[in-house]
Amino acid sequence: MADNESSIHSAATQSEVDQSMLLRKQSSLQPLPVSSELEEILSNTEFTYFQRLQRAVFLELKALFLLAGPAIVVYLLNNVVSMSTQIFCGHLGNLQLAAASLGNTGIQVFAYGLMLGMGSAVETLCGQAYGAHKYEMLGVYLQRSTVLLTATGIPVTLIYIFSKQILLALGESKEIASEAAHFVYGLVPQIFAYAANFPIQKFLQAQSIVFPSAYISAGTLVVHLLLSWVAIYITRWGLLGASLVLSLSWWILVAGQFVYILVSPKCKRTWIGFTWQAFSGLWGFSKLSAASAVMLCLETWYYQVIVLFAGLLKNAEIVLDSLAICMTISGWVFMISVGFNAAANVRVSNELGAGHPKSASLAVAIVTLSSPVISLIIAILVLLLRNYLSYIFTSSTTVAEAVADLSPYLALSILLNGIQPVLSGVAVGCGWQAFVAYVNVGCYYLIGIPLGYVLGFTFDLGAKGIWSGMLGGTIIQTLILLWVTYRTDWNKEVEKTQHLLERWDDITEPLLKDDTIKN
Repeated sequence: MADNESSIHSAATQSEVDQSMLLRKQSSLQPLPVSSELEEILSNTEFTYFQRLQRAVFLELKALFLLAGPAIVVYLLNNVVSMSTQIFCGHLGNLQLAAASLGNTGIQVFAYGLMLGMGSAVETLCGQAYGAHKYEMLGVYLQRSTVLLTATGIPVTLIYIFSKQILLALGESKEIASEAAHFVYGLVPQIFAYAANFPIQKFLQAQSIVFPSAYISAGTLVVHLLLSWVAIYITRWGLLGASLVLSLSWWILVAGQFVYILVSPKCKRTWIGFTWQAFSGLWGFSKLSAASAVMLCLETWYYQVIVLFAGLLKNAEIVLDSLAICMTISGWVFMISVGFNAAANVRVSNELGAGHPKSASLAVAIVTLSSPVISLIIAILVLLLRNYLSYIFTSSTTVAEAVADLSPYLALSILLNGIQPVLSGVAVGCGWQAFVAYVNVGCYYLIGIPLGYVLGFTFDLGAKGIWSGMLGGTIIQTLILLWVTYRTDWNKEVEKTQHLLERWDDITEPLLKDDTIKN
């Protein structure tokens, strides 16, 4: 009897050892997505509240900046790719700068906002699935989203093809609309690069894989600058050549990230090959993507309206040039907030998926306090350098004066952008896209745009009036999201996440099976 008990005990011990070795082997492929240590610290009553908070804040700050830092680099580099194209075009002349700005902000941002918005459905599902250790589902969500976004890109192409007629119908001048259309034609391939890039980007971010994307983005920027210089100054292809190079650079970015997914051991558990599941459940997935798209599109398109309105003002060329420079700088700084947005989404969705309500709550508090501090510093720098900012883009002193005049509005926009995108990241991590979409409609399109139009045209305040009204809408939206986030019951959010994961769980059947994963 004793021998039997001994053998049973030995077998059990050996089983535990085998399981431990298996877990270590899996961990060598990729670290676990969440730190149970953080939840344990927050729940440990042996420490005082201050001791728990001190230790937890240190761990969360470390996790946040390890995510946000590389993510900021990725978004900044990607934005510099587009911004450098605008800079190259600006040195061709004021007309070319206005045309590239109008094409970029008036047309291209439509596709960018739509694709980014639909891609945020992957951000929610992948983040929560990874937190719940349902790794195989991430690859399914990636492919499903790519299929859906590619199909969406087909009708969007028509907007690019008829961009000249659209701009003319909106009241833009014939000369600027014609040049802008030439620029936009070269951006058609970029639409489908977006369709592939955003799901891949969210797939990697959900696993806290951000450094490789930063390296790939840096390499792409170097290639882009070289090719743009050749297209503008050597072959003299003009606006069309500049936009074609921009499209090519985005495809280089997509290819680099996808190759990384195929060869990296960190993606072995989350990428198990192409699967037919990518073509199933598309209707339900499209509804979630649509809610995500509406939420983010309403935000992305909001400031696009400023540029479209500006084209209707007196001295449209100068107004467009100055606003384009301000919007480009704002967009560049906005990438910092988008990095915190990505970090907020990953931290919140991972913790909710893992069933850690206290950790999710702390993650929200830390990221909401960190991002505005950085934005405040940059806003102050913008005010101090307001007389010199425009010379990066153009040598025109008239444009420089107009930019300096708008700098207080730019500084306030930067400060608000330090808060609002982070709250949107929290919303995406929790799956609140539909609710935020309603808030955006009310604050942006029922308050901000009408108010901006009245101040800009009725009261004849021009670009300042348009921008002031739209800042008002942003302030109201930010206050609402702050209040909702503050009032959130994170225990209920954990329960909702578990129900969401159960609804979206699938059994995958890869087209290309990798037997080494199962062994």
